[in-house]
Amino acid sequence: MNIYAIIILATIAIDFILDLTSNFLNLKSLSKKLPDEFEEVYDEETYAKSQEYTKVRTKFGFLTGGFDLAVVLGFWFSGGFNWLDEIVRAWGYGELVTGLLYIGILIIAKTIVNLPFSIYSTFVIEERFGFNKTTAKTFVLDLVKGLGLSLLIGTPLLAGILWFFMYAGDLAWLYAWGAVTAFTLIMQYVAPTWIMPLFNKFTPLEEGELRTAIEDYTEKVDFPLQGLFVIDGSKRSSKSNAFFTGFGKNKRVALYDTLIENHTNDELVAVLAHEIGHYKKKHIIKGMVMSILQTGVMFFLLSIFLNAEGLFEAFYMENMSVYAGLIFFGMLYAPIDMILSVFMQILSRKHEFEADTFAAETTGEPEDMVSTLKKLSKDNLSNLTPHWFYVWLNYSHPPVLERIRSIRCEG
Repeated sequence: MNIYAIIILATIAIDFILDLTSNFLNLKSLSKKLPDEFEEVYDEETYAKSQEYTKVRTKFGFLTGGFDLAVVLGFWFSGGFNWLDEIVRAWGYGELVTGLLYIGILIIAKTIVNLPFSIYSTFVIEERFGFNKTTAKTFVLDLVKGLGLSLLIGTPLLAGILWFFMYAGDLAWLYAWGAVTAFTLIMQYVAPTWIMPLFNKFTPLEEGELRTAIEDYTEKVDFPLQGLFVIDGSKRSSKSNAFFTGFGKNKRVALYDTLIENHTNDELVAVLAHEIGHYKKKHIIKGMVMSILQTGVMFFLLSIFLNAEGLFEAFYMENMSVYAGLIFFGMLYAPIDMILSVFMQILSRKHEFEADTFAAETTGEPEDMVSTLKKLSKDNLSNLTPHWFYVWLNYSHPPVLERIRSIRCEG
């Protein structure tokens, strides 16, 4: 076992231990006493249900995480990567096509292996807690559409990356970085109108009191409202959400139909104000810039390690190749990705606080945002008392109690 294998195994072990520890602490932090702040929103039964939901999802995460780890290690140490490489090479295609087939087979195999867990999560766990609205037909169609888009969009992108590292020389990482950056920007522009409607129906918010209230607010904060839509989230889940996506003329603000059903007009304006806060504070642009820089660092490091013989020896490979190196480097890069992920989560939570503050200040009604957060936590059976270590590792949004305190402090 060489240094590459040791680094990768150590990273996998550390990640697994951190995940187990944070989840264990999170379960221990569950409090039987409902926080006073939520006494008017939760009843005893709903609060107990939210805690049970956290327990069930956590235990299911233990199962899926342990299974994934066993599969990866089993495939690795049984020589599976080399075995598959020999099979694909024997088909006699060129290096580029061989690489696409090799990576494609691994992705499809992972999808198939994880499919039973996805089915159980949707049709057993989410069903048990009253969330699931997905039919078997919708589930299958989502899967087919996802795979179809991966082939249609992902294959050319992957082919381009492989080609650059096969034939473009020392500057391959720079060309690949440029290609992925261009792809990301294009997808941000076209996804709201071309891709997202493949999975959900976006209906323009009809005229009425809600639309008038929203238009009055957007005019007040000078936000160019190009698209305000209702998304049929209820076709998959009873959970509520809202999001802002796209840029330029393709900006879209989408409110889930479940959100509209469960909230007052003032609360919905507060939700929209939060999403507009992300736009006004340039969080979307900042996030994209950070992501692009991360990608550049990753490709640069890839160019350094791609031809490292020891990396291929660690996976018992008889032949070196760009496509296999891409996968192995992804595992070697995991420690950096883990550290960056923690910092990105911290930044994301900071942005959420800022968007909350923007909503509270510009609507002039902080309690509308507070009541919205309370209802959302109840509707989604959120954990009201998560452990700080679990939050630090996993939360892109601050815990709801922290958000409420921050809003009231700023307000």
